Amino acid sequence: MKRSSKIYVAGHRGLVGSAIWRQLEKEGFTNIVGLTHDQLDLTNQSEVNAFFKFEKPEYVFLAAAKVGGIHANNTYPAEFIFSNLQIQNNIIDAAHKFDVKKLLFLGSNCIYPKFPEIPIKESELLNGKLEPTNEPYAIAKIAGINMCTSYNRQYGTNYISAMPTNLYGLNDNYNLNNSHVLPALIRKVHTAKANNESLVLWGDGSAYREFLFSDDLASACITLMKQYDADESNSWGQHINVGSGKEVTIAELAKIVCKALEFESEIIWDTSKPNGTPRKLLDSTKMFQFGWEPVVTLEEGIKIAYEDFRNKYTN
Repeated sequence: MKRSSKIYVAGHRGLVGSAIWRQLEKEGFTNIVGLTHDQLDLTNQSEVNAFFKFEKPEYVFLAAAKVGGIHANNTYPAEFIFSNLQIQNNIIDAAHKFDVKKLLFLGSNCIYPKFPEIPIKESELLNGKLEPTNEPYAIAKIAGINMCTSYNRQYGTNYISAMPTNLYGLNDNYNLNNSHVLPALIRKVHTAKANNESLVLWGDGSAYREFLFSDDLASACITLMKQYDADESNSWGQHINVGSGKEVTIAELAKIVCKALEFESEIIWDTSKPNGTPRKLLDSTKMFQFGWEPVVTLEEGIKIAYEDFRNKYTN
C-alpha cells in the first residue's frame, strides 16, 4: 500500500475498525474512507455496490460485523448468522466487481472446534464440533473465510483473513446484554464498586481466555496487508491467527480487573451460567514470523480501556 492509496475500513467506528483507522493514520496513510450505518447499510447489496463503484477503494479492511458475547449469541442466533453473512457477502463480492487490489477479512477464534488441540493452529478449522453458544456466528465467519479463498481460486483475487483472539480496547461495547467477557467484566466491577455491592460473575471462573488489545490487532492487520498474499492453491490456507500467546483463567482476569479498578470485594460465581469453551489459546506462530508482536500488556490495556469507559459512559 502506498501512503496515498485509497483504503476502505468497513466498520470504522467499532472496536477493531477504529483501531485500524488510528493505526493507518499513525503510519501516514492519508486517503482513508469509512461510512456510518446511517450513510451506508452494508446488508444492502445495491448500496454496497454503489459505494464501491463511486469510491473505488484499492484496499479493504472488512471489520464490520454484528458481534457479542455468550448472552447475545444465545439470544439472537438468527440475527448473528443472517447479518454477518449479508455484510461479508456484499463487501467481498463488491471488492471483486470493482477491482479491489487486496482485502483483509476479520474473523474470530470461535471458528475453531470447542475441544481443539491447544494452542490452536490454523489447521484445526473444521476438525470438530463448534461451541453451541456461538455456532451461528462461527459458521458465518467460516463462510467468510471460504468465500475469500473461493474468490481467490476462481478469480485470482488477493483476499486474506485474520483470526483474532478475544479483543478489548478503545471504543469497546459495554452493554451487558451483548458485550464480550472483558468489557462486561469492567462494567460489572465498576458498577459493583459504585454501588458497594458484591461482584457476581457467570460460570465458575475456570475457563481460560487469551486477550489482545485492539491497537495491537490493528498493527497486525496492516502488517498482513503489506506482507502476506493469498495462495489460491490452498482452499483453507489464507487465514492467520492473531493472538498474544498468553492466557489467563476468567477468575485470574477478574482479579486483574478488580486491582486495576481498585475494588476489593468477594466474587460470587453463578455456576448456573455457562463457562463457554474451556480454552481458546491460539497458535500465532505464523503471525509472529512477520516480525509482529503485541506491545500492550493485559494490565496496561485494562487501565486504558477503563479510562476510555469512564470518559464515555460514566459521569
